[in-house]
Amino acid sequence: MVTMQNNIDRFIEALMLIVNAGANKTFNHSARVSEVAVKIAEKMGLNQGVVERIQMAAYLHDIGKIAISDQILNKPGRLKRSELKEVQKHPEFAYNILERLPLFKKVSRIILHHHERYDGLGYPKGLKGKVIPLEARIIAVADAFDAMTSDRPYRKALNYDQAYSEINDHVNEQFCPLVVECFNQLNFADLLENMKGQQIDNFAHVIAVEHEILSHSRKII
Repeated sequence: MVTMQNNIDRFIEALMLIVNAGANKTFNHSARVSEVAVKIAEKMGLNQGVVERIQMAAYLHDIGKIAISDQILNKPGRLKRSELKEVQKHPEFAYNILERLPLFKKVSRIILHHHERYDGLGYPKGLKGKVIPLEARIIAVADAFDAMTSDRPYRKALNYDQAYSEINDHVNEQFCPLVVECFNQLNFADLLENMKGQQIDNFAHVIAVEHEILSHSRKII
């Protein structure tokens, strides 16, 4: 018998197929971000409903990129200012797609804010600190971690120690200290081994480390 959860899972898979077709992506990045985000949420002791919402939002966090040119998304190297501003529209594109569907209303708000920064310099709304939804703060860390530990056409993946240091260097700036504290408690030896099997060559998830850590995380005025 097909359950409601089965239908939801299939619908999410269908949405991800749209992303794949429209933006030359794979399930892999979203699956890995979801895995890390769920582990952080569980370490924080969040209830099952919230954990499931985070899992769903992580799978769909990049769906707004279907509205952005492949030429920009797959560009090797640093983006022009105008291109960066275009990429920074993807959370709002995702929100506009998903908030119309009752099932995804809460998820859409998480996705809208997953590039806000704890210091208020993120986008699209410039929210600061605990005003940013906790679920979005969790996905921000998971997204950055996967981006840094994934190969790019123009650089090899950072190792865990490098990614760990980069995230901890930006606590209270880009990242929520409570989320990073729980992130630091995860067993990444096992996690990275599991994620390694999902790694692909020439993975084009969006530009460079600056996308997640510095330049792309800051709102362009």
